[in-house]
Amino acid sequence: MIPDHPPAPPDFAAAAAPPPRAPLMPAQRGGAPLAALSAAATGDEHPASAPLSIHDMTVAYHRKPVLWDIDYDAPAEKLIGIVGPNGAGKSTLLKAVLNLVPKASGRVTIFGQPFARQRRRVGYVPQRESVDWNFPVSVFDVVLMGRYGRVGWCRPVSRSHRAVALDALQRVGLTDLRNRQISQLSGGQQQRVFLARALAQDASVYLMDEPFASVDAATEKAIVAVLHELRARGRTVLVVHHDLQTVPEYFDHVLLLNTRVVASGPTRDVFTIENLRRTYGGRLTLLEEAAHAMARGAQAR
Repeated sequence: MIPDHPPAPPDFAAAAAPPPRAPLMPAQRGGAPLAALSAAATGDEHPASAPLSIHDMTVAYHRKPVLWDIDYDAPAEKLIGIVGPNGAGKSTLLKAVLNLVPKASGRVTIFGQPFARQRRRVGYVPQRESVDWNFPVSVFDVVLMGRYGRVGWCRPVSRSHRAVALDALQRVGLTDLRNRQISQLSGGQQQRVFLARALAQDASVYLMDEPFASVDAATEKAIVAVLHELRARGRTVLVVHHDLQTVPEYFDHVLLLNTRVVASGPTRDVFTIENLRRTYGGRLTLLEEAAHAMARGAQAR
């Protein structure tokens, strides 16, 4: 039988470190070389070509695990939905990848290198609620921030960088508002500003935290168009997403998360009632929404 809830991880000690793995017995090793076992223990089994690899990552707040023993390799050039209930650790996952919250254990690599070495290759769209919209900057100033990693310290912003920022604004339909102070925009327009900033960065991997939350239909359509454009340009995009009905329509791959990874893989294989029950604990309304979404996707194919 499939459990209604994923098994709960134990409480943490002060160090917030996961319990050590039990050593493999000789019968379990099956004759595997010790060097191979050592590589697996250190996370070297993750492909260096993966846009994002997470190995044995645990994050805890006040000794309580928010993410537990996360192992994941993001496929290249895909739109990936990160799906799970409230409090499942979805936003924390993105922040841990970006080193915005401390990890109790584990490591993260971007194309085989630590995030600190690949910072310029990762674009981030935060939740709109986490931004101080009263900060005295214009729309264009915010988008231009996406170019700062390429401009360098104490160097003037060149005409070419400004052209890239203007192009990003055009792609999200905000060129006419480039001189507005950001607090003067609607919620959907504010979301598009940060999407434009990420586009101006011209990253290889994008992490987006609920970009579809509380936006109007025009903004949702603009975001979907940008996602498709990024995929066509060979980018990898991970999106925290709540609307189960649109998951089959928007995403190629899905990561189902509830403190631990419940399942991950192509949407058509992973986004199933059984996996959703394991992720959400059998909440019937959510599962019925998902069933309708999958039925529509099957009819479209």
